[in-house]
Amino acid sequence: MTLPKDAFRRFQEELAALDQKIEQRATTKQTARQTAKQAAMSAMQRAREEFLALREQYKLTIADVVSFFPEEEGIAYLQGLIAQAQAKPRRGRKPKAEG
Repeated sequence: MTLPKDAFRRFQEELAALDQKIEQRATTKQTARQTAKQAAMSAMQRAREEFLALREQYKLTIADVVSFFPEEEGIAYLQGLIAQAQAKPRRGRKPKAEG
C-alpha cells in the first residue's frame, strides 16, 4: 500500500515545523544566557566605574580602600592581589617529541 503524496508532504511539513520550533527554543535559550551575562557584566562594570570615580574624587589609595574593611578581610584582599600579580599563566601541553 502506497501513501498518497499529500500525506508525505504533510509529514515533511510537520517535521520542518518541529525543527523550526527546536531551533527557536535553542536560540531563545542562548539569547537569555547572553542577556544574563551582559547584565552581570554591566553591573560589575558599573560598580567598577563608580568605585574608580569615588577613588579619583577622594584621592584614595589602596591602603585607604583596604583599611575600610576589617583587618582580616583587608589582609586577605591584599594577599589576593599579590597572588594575582605573581600568578604565572598556565602553560599548554608540550608537543610530543618525535623519534
